[in-house]
Amino acid sequence: MTEQHQHYFTADPNAVSDPRLLTVELPDLTLKLTTDAGVFSPKQLDPGTRVLLEHAPAPTADGGLLDVGCGYGPVALTLAKRYPDRRITGVDVNTRALELARANAKAAGVDKITCLLPEDVPADARFAAIYSNPPIRIGKQALHELLLHWLGRLLPDGVAYLVVQKNLGADSLAKWLTEQGHATERIATAKGYRVLAAQPQKLINSR
Repeated sequence: MTEQHQHYFTADPNAVSDPRLLTVELPDLTLKLTTDAGVFSPKQLDPGTRVLLEHAPAPTADGGLLDVGCGYGPVALTLAKRYPDRRITGVDVNTRALELARANAKAAGVDKITCLLPEDVPADARFAAIYSNPPIRIGKQALHELLLHWLGRLLPDGVAYLVVQKNLGADSLAKWLTEQGHATERIATAKGYRVLAAQPQKLINSR
């Protein structure tokens, strides 16, 4: 893959570093984040991420929160600011993004964020809620595997909040997740995006 065609889901991007400071203004808070080339949406807060942060509800179950595909940290840091009593975990395959997320958390004075490669998340870790702008462009099979893996980490009363562009298959994804046992509903629509709420898989006891 050539440098100019690298995707943000490249594990170790070799795009020439081009750090910049990004100001993210949300209705309830403002974040100062350092971004760089080779990560997802380095020049502005991704519109889907903004829809997620403006429309996803607060977690209702007790426990830590998970940001899947954390990038340089806008979702994880927003969660940490909104819910300072919660432990936040961010996961990403992009090592440059993880370094940025850790640095942004430190600069913001937030000490309850842990940013990890997916394989470094403890096997027994369970989460009260997942907030994610999932990497749709990795392909349907890889996306399905990723979502099923992390939805399996929800606590029994947890919820996953996912933002997906309508024209990139939000409604069909909601249907597929429901077919897999994760009851999923659309809870918000804005700017061409859907915010989906997916439940943990319910185990049915047979007699």
